[in-house]
Amino acid sequence: MTKGAKPGPRLTVAAGLARGLIELAASKGASRSALAERSGIDPKDLADQDNRIPFAKYVALMRAGKELCNDPALALHYGETNDLSHISIVGLIAYASETMLDGLAQLNRYGRLVVEFDGGPDRFQIKRRGDGLWVVDTRQDANEFPELTESTFARMICAPRKFGLAQAAMAVCVTHAAPAYREEYERIYGVPVTFESDWNAMRIDETLMAQPIQLEPRYVFGILSEHADALLERLANSKSTAGRVESLSMPVLHTGRASMDLIAGRMGLSRQTLFRRLKAEGVTFEKVLDDLRRRLALDYLSANKVSVNETAYLVGFSDRATFSRAYKRWTGTSPGVARASRIEAEQTGRS
Repeated sequence: MTKGAKPGPRLTVAAGLARGLIELAASKGASRSALAERSGIDPKDLADQDNRIPFAKYVALMRAGKELCNDPALALHYGETNDLSHISIVGLIAYASETMLDGLAQLNRYGRLVVEFDGGPDRFQIKRRGDGLWVVDTRQDANEFPELTESTFARMICAPRKFGLAQAAMAVCVTHAAPAYREEYERIYGVPVTFESDWNAMRIDETLMAQPIQLEPRYVFGILSEHADALLERLANSKSTAGRVESLSMPVLHTGRASMDLIAGRMGLSRQTLFRRLKAEGVTFEKVLDDLRRRLALDYLSANKVSVNETAYLVGFSDRATFSRAYKRWTGTSPGVARASRIEAEQTGRS
């Protein structure tokens, strides 16, 4: 982004991050309905903490929370009191890491699941200067939303206290100007803070990189990583035009109204622009919709929880005959025969 630009319009944060902030703000007296109204966040979107919320709405939520709580240091207090493991699988993975260095590597690997950012693949880099070893937050245009810098460093400094590190940072530098509540920085960070610096970074004791963590059994690490990898793949797919078409088609699929005109309108595009973008990805709207219907139909029928007629309705077919023809094109057999075969195989296996 160019200097002074706002965060990319397609950047998102985890719903768990927004939900945790709402909980803190509400505990400080803010109205939940006012927070939702002023941020534009639908509370229903926060039920699944892995859901995605537009970055801009999270910014609006933070700003509204600060005003409604009369707490200008709300971001600092959020990082101080709210453990990452309570709002994202990324925190659990960090706590299942062997050492501080390994934990930092996992934050880089999965950090976009918490907050997407403009920049390179690794948000946090370890750099050595003459005065020691620094962990650097490379997020671009950080001064557009310094509250994220505040909460990030507060969380990184306060969290290690759970595993015996009374003070993780030896110095902190931030690129934004000192606010009126600068004394809260030194209380929470535990060290003097340099404002209007040339980087956002904290200096750490080099020996801390080998500090053991592993608050969770090691086998948990593999289970959590597998799930996080799937979430990363889902996030990446949502950034493609085809992925966005899928996500917007899903809620209206059962109505049979998932047309190219409807989806293009919801994406704020013309039909022709959507056509060109899908073509550039090697697909058509019809192919994306057909693949979505196929995957859902196979999933519904394999679970043996819905009938063929119900499946036809759920994936947007007007009648069973049309659905059966599509299913035979997908699989080479009819949905009724396929479902009966699965039920028979399950009954044979149980006998």
